[in-house]
Amino acid sequence: MKLVTVRIPTPLRPFADGCSEIEARGETVGDVLLQLHHKHTGLGQRILTPEGAVRRYVNVFVGETSISQLHGMDTVLDDGDTVSILPAVAGGGGRARDQRLEALRSSVREVEPAEAARMQSEGGVLIDVREQDEIAAGSPRDAVRLGRGYLELRIEDAVPDLDTPLLTLCGGGTRSLFAAEDLQRMGYRNVVSVAGGFNRWKNEGLPFELPRTLNAAARERYSRHLLMPEVGESGQMRLMDARVLLIGAGGLGSPVALYLAAAGVGTIGVVDHDVVDRSNLQRQVIHAEDRVGMSKVESARAGIQALNPDVDVRMHDRHLTSDNVDELFPQYDLVVDGADNFPTRYLVNDACVKHGLPNVHGAVFRFEGQVTVFWPGRKGAPGPCYRCLYPEPPPPELAPSCAEAGVLGVLPGVIGLMQAIEAVKLILEVGEPLVGRLLYYDALSATFTELRMERDPHCAYCGDGAAFPGYVDYQGFCAASG
Repeated sequence: MKLVTVRIPTPLRPFADGCSEIEARGETVGDVLLQLHHKHTGLGQRILTPEGAVRRYVNVFVGETSISQLHGMDTVLDDGDTVSILPAVAGGGGRARDQRLEALRSSVREVEPAEAARMQSEGGVLIDVREQDEIAAGSPRDAVRLGRGYLELRIEDAVPDLDTPLLTLCGGGTRSLFAAEDLQRMGYRNVVSVAGGFNRWKNEGLPFELPRTLNAAARERYSRHLLMPEVGESGQMRLMDARVLLIGAGGLGSPVALYLAAAGVGTIGVVDHDVVDRSNLQRQVIHAEDRVGMSKVESARAGIQALNPDVDVRMHDRHLTSDNVDELFPQYDLVVDGADNFPTRYLVNDACVKHGLPNVHGAVFRFEGQVTVFWPGRKGAPGPCYRCLYPEPPPPELAPSCAEAGVLGVLPGVIGLMQAIEAVKLILEVGEPLVGRLLYYDALSATFTELRMERDPHCAYCGDGAAFPGYVDYQGFCAASG
């Protein structure tokens, strides 16, 4: 990666912590500008369009040559190059701007902050179009905080009804006029701008809050999530607040733990009583050669925190039994079952039913795997539990463990990854989870088959009106650890 100097002009320095020059690394001009965008979002939004192109009122130079005369964003850089950003600047007294604002005020209605608060209480949506650093100092309660740079990309997801009254708000009442005009162009029929912006809102004693926001490091780490309307900043905070319990730090638990940590799940509990064995390393990718002999929960903690040190890893180095499951499960929001034996699977199912927790279930055998979500406690659309499919475990001779029958080393990665996706969907409350559906994967034929499953109304554990009958310890069916 080439080390270059980026020169920041005076009008843009407030968005770059006041810096006149910034060192950056990249192979191309596009690499460098995207790096600036990630580190200084306000600066990046003024240089680049939401699609990643240079805005039409900005010129970028490498040395003395405009990139428009070179290869644009693909212009290759050398060590020591100077990249200069030159936006259009108007001199004089700003008469053109004043005329533009006058024209805007003739087409966009302005309302006083008190009237805006009343309209919001009657169903209007208040859109705060300021940048994150501004919003961190305060924002009206229940405002939708979209930011000016991504307003057009995100508004339709936030407010799909074009007849919904919209109230745009900025710091002083100018940017909100431009935002309102853009919303009108998009077809919204009832858009107004809040006169005086947040400054007047606050000065007039209207309610506001100091919203929780991501710090700069988190915004950089989760930048790809923040671009997605299904996640965004609020969704990322939901992930950071989530508590997920992993049953097992083996073949399935390994990829689940790594991907949930990478996604930013704030608390990950790991239940496992085993130690790392060299035979585990063929598929249990969270462990490593130098951790052979270490407890699996401690090894999993090391792997998770090497990837994301902000994750709170709670180690439960124990057998999961009916004596401790009721103490453990209520500490978490959902459970990911990566167990390798039937006694644990039934215990996990029964405890999830008792405590109303979703159970993200996965299983692997040689070249085959399956994943589903058991959640009879789901509001509105309950699904089956594990016992609806299998009221009792099979005899041991019909259910050999992976240690006895073997498993393709990469297969748990496929199934564990899908378990992680289902867990993230449940946390974000997006998409359609695999409730009432089982996804069966055959690696040899490279096919997925979806099977429908129904809740058994007569199930002893989740059936209609069923009282929890207690836990059953199936000691005779314990499989070897694998």
